[in-house]
Amino acid sequence: MKILYAATLSPNDSALYRLWALERAGHTVTQFDVLPYISTRGLMGKIAFRTGIGANVRRMNRDLLRAAAEQRPDVLWGDKLLYMQPETLQRIRAMGIATVNYTIDNPFGPRRDPGWRLYMKDISFYDLHVVQRGQNVLDYRSRGARDVIKIQTAYEPTLQFPPPADWNDAERTREVSFIGSPYDNRAEFLTRLWREFGVPVVISGPLVWKKVLPPDVLAALYRHNGELFGSDYREEIWRSKINLSFITHANCDEFTHKSFEIAGCGGFLLAERSAGHAERFCEDIEAVFFSGIEECAEKIRRYLPDEAARERIAAAGHRRAVQSGYHNDQQVSRIMERLSGILAEARL
Repeated sequence: MKILYAATLSPNDSALYRLWALERAGHTVTQFDVLPYISTRGLMGKIAFRTGIGANVRRMNRDLLRAAAEQRPDVLWGDKLLYMQPETLQRIRAMGIATVNYTIDNPFGPRRDPGWRLYMKDISFYDLHVVQRGQNVLDYRSRGARDVIKIQTAYEPTLQFPPPADWNDAERTREVSFIGSPYDNRAEFLTRLWREFGVPVVISGPLVWKKVLPPDVLAALYRHNGELFGSDYREEIWRSKINLSFITHANCDEFTHKSFEIAGCGGFLLAERSAGHAERFCEDIEAVFFSGIEECAEKIRRYLPDEAARERIAAAGHRRAVQSGYHNDQQVSRIMERLSGILAEARL
């Protein structure tokens, strides 16, 4: 299938990994990188990002429409296209091009991220929306979505894979590790784990951690001075005896991307308990779960000194991730199967 793929396509964007999965599946993919059109610098940049108004917005829609007319793809795949104008979508669909919108984030959630104004107007014009929350299926349908499929976030197998077979605790220099952003109350949670429970926590992630951690906690726990990507991210998971994973409650998540990435990397996963996690990993066999800080500290005390148990559970978690298709190849194939049905119906 011929696909015009419009998304932010820096080396560190997960949208790029889904593009790779489409190419691995044999599709012909033309890239349309929206990153050059997005700027949040200065007052005008911030206004454009929040409202979807301005010269960059008009330019992106004009260029995307031109690319669609020139390429004549079977499918336009948009990955969280905040600058897409409804009239552009209508004109692309009028060319006989099927349109799919994929977004990890939750435009209906209580986190209230900026920039959704145009996106919400687009909902009824896409042929298919791809979401990762059961509630979002209802949300999108209530806004007039033509079709919605729920999938799950996934790990990228070319980047996230287990360490060498002889890897052991001698190489694991991070005791209890969290790699990610300080959403919800994570800063307070991790601070309490360290101060009150004596847990040897190591934190890596965006520089915003410097604003939310007290100076003494920052000095003691924070590493790397920025986000980790690619091989750096994978290898720090390898170096962690215990990898923490939290649900983002402010986004109404059922599970979290990070859990599948940790399992993909063959790491020991200690994840916040949720129905979504429990459906995807067998507790205490393929992953370990916690509800609240006391249980988290208890599980850490149980597993931190037990290398054999951690390695057994990590290996089982990785097998489950592979066998159940928690990787981009399987999740993208489900989307393309649904799209194929939409295209077949359109040709009748």
